[in-house]
Amino acid sequence: MILASLLTDFGDGVRFIFEARESRAGTVEVGGLGEIGHLAANHLQVSFLAVAVAIAVALPLALWLGHKGRGEFLAVSLSNVGRAVPSLAIIAFFVAFLGTGFTNICFALILLAIPPILTNTYVAVRQVDRDIVDAARGQGLSEAQIVRRIELPLALPTIFGGIRLSSVNVLATAIIAPLAGYETLGTPILSLNVYGFAGAIGAAIVVALLTLMADAGFAGVQRLTTPKGLKVAKGDRRGVRLWPRSPRSVQIP
Repeated sequence: MILASLLTDFGDGVRFIFEARESRAGTVEVGGLGEIGHLAANHLQVSFLAVAVAIAVALPLALWLGHKGRGEFLAVSLSNVGRAVPSLAIIAFFVAFLGTGFTNICFALILLAIPPILTNTYVAVRQVDRDIVDAARGQGLSEAQIVRRIELPLALPTIFGGIRLSSVNVLATAIIAPLAGYETLGTPILSLNVYGFAGAIGAAIVVALLTLMADAGFAGVQRLTTPKGLKVAKGDRRGVRLWPRSPRSVQIP
């Protein structure tokens, strides 16, 4: 009985995505590909912008801090704060300064997206073998060249892990954007009196699909950016060592 009810609700939610219907009040039509597509576009727009800005801010800062070996407290603290502070509280805080709408929710999502990228990038750079860095420095590479040609390529898999986590968090959290006056796929979920339970289920299905697609996409990029040597070191192949033991034998491209 319970399973049948769940399947019925799920099926009604799927139909809501493709077929418009009268609202619960009977005054307007809701649902259908037109409205769901519009809400999904808004959802992706604010999420993409938030992640892009977070990358632009956190990535260079974390690369520099990791290369210099400074700022560990900052990286760890930001990660902990990002987990501890509710996104709804951040939105409420920005209402006083930015008002409601796109800018407010975008700033809140940026703050949510920065900590995983900053922490993962810092940790990834610090995990690069210091012998390799010293060998590169000994061969005359500048500090910027070391970051660009040595540390960044080796850190990319872990960096994309942070971007992947941020993207999933932002896509899931953008559901609360309607509370700040910006319509996303959270609108049917938060407005049950208009969209009904079917609308909430349908919007939740679309959010879940977008999140899974983003996670799978970044997971694929993460695998592609993993250097062959690191895959060998993890046991993908046998009998090959990742780096020579002596920094003198390291060849810098």
